[in-house]
Amino acid sequence: MARRDAEATKAALLGAAADLFTERGFDRTSVREVAAAAGVDQALVFRYFGSKEDLLAAVLTAPGRALTEQGGDLLASVVAEVFTGGGRTDNLLLLALSGPQRGAVAEALEREVAAPYRSAFAGPGADDDALLRADLVLAWLLGIALIRQLRPDGPAASADRERARELVLRAARGLMGDAALPPVDAQVASH
Repeated sequence: MARRDAEATKAALLGAAADLFTERGFDRTSVREVAAAAGVDQALVFRYFGSKEDLLAAVLTAPGRALTEQGGDLLASVVAEVFTGGGRTDNLLLLALSGPQRGAVAEALEREVAAPYRSAFAGPGADDDALLRADLVLAWLLGIALIRQLRPDGPAASADRERARELVLRAARGLMGDAALPPVDAQVASH
């Protein structure tokens, strides 16, 4: 195998881990199997991620980090992802919410996803009330994603995606107030 740079190796490990954790579950997947699927030595898992739990946390936080880094109307992007995402990400979310790895994963999700979303939703210099409203929006979106996964035939999962997205975005913007308005450059680009 050709020598890879660190970023490519990390990406390969994240992809392999996501696939194996989804297919086999966290407890039934070994670090050795993740490394083999990525085509690297298992020592690299520990070098880049620290532990198997930290690897799971990195897999779970990757989609959220990508959304927070893309710019534009973050709230609209997150709401859209709730209604168009699914599959592996939702299965991994369910995995994260069960089992003994909750602590490390919960800490990573807070640090890598929730805190950046909360700050972005609430806006610069947000007071405690704005942060609370942002946290409530995050909790609601997480609940929607979870119920869509748990009840794939239920109303939230089987509803017209565009209509559901529109309703949730309107309610979330109402709760967030001015802080939920997209940045000026995103508003100009949409007109």
